[in-house]
Amino acid sequence: MGSSHKEKIVFSVGGSLIVPNGGIDTGFLIKFNKFIRARLAEKKNRQFFLIVGGGSTTRHYQNAAGGVIGSRLTHDDLDWLGIHATRLNAHLIRTIFRDIAHPYILKHYEVIRKVEEPVVVGSGWKPGWSTDYCSIMACQDYNVKTVVNLSNVNQIYDKDPNKFKDAKPINKISWKELKKLIGEKWIPGMHAPFDPIAAKKAQDLKVKVIVINGNNFENLEKCFACKKFTGTVIE
Repeated sequence: MGSSHKEKIVFSVGGSLIVPNGGIDTGFLIKFNKFIRARLAEKKNRQFFLIVGGGSTTRHYQNAAGGVIGSRLTHDDLDWLGIHATRLNAHLIRTIFRDIAHPYILKHYEVIRKVEEPVVVGSGWKPGWSTDYCSIMACQDYNVKTVVNLSNVNQIYDKDPNKFKDAKPINKISWKELKKLIGEKWIPGMHAPFDPIAAKKAQDLKVKVIVINGNNFENLEKCFACKKFTGTVIE
């Protein structure tokens, strides 16, 4: 059986799930570990790419640097601190899946590796690239058509639910409609539901993205069992 017969899925794991606010959420990691292993046990030919974000570690380091040198901090430096936060989290994830994971973390998205293991872990790569963008590049490199975007929100809304009481959740949206909603530009640390540059690339590659709350594993299981679930499907 060649790898083309594998059911490949990219998980974009929001850093806020792993490091919500300064501490590591081991409760989430225990459930995530169980969930991934259970999904692999269900189907022998599954392969999961876990692309990992930086979480609040990023902001702690960025704030510390800013507190020392103030406005002399460059965009590049901010981004590099974020990238190393994603790598630290990626190593943590790879350690958890050590027995079934590819030995190297994907962190250079111009190098395509031969990856046969059921779990492959990736991190951030270079300034200007969000975790979303890295997850879409993994789709391009390894011919994956589905991304499950685990974040700390249930769905994408038509406007920011933290600011607007009347924000409505979206169950299904096209890439074209999403682009109207989020604009075209990526700003490091921005809280868009999906990085606009990644959205454009996903549209070109015809990748389907499911935005779903990574803390609700019952709901995640429904999504995998093709039952009705709460989330936003973008395609």
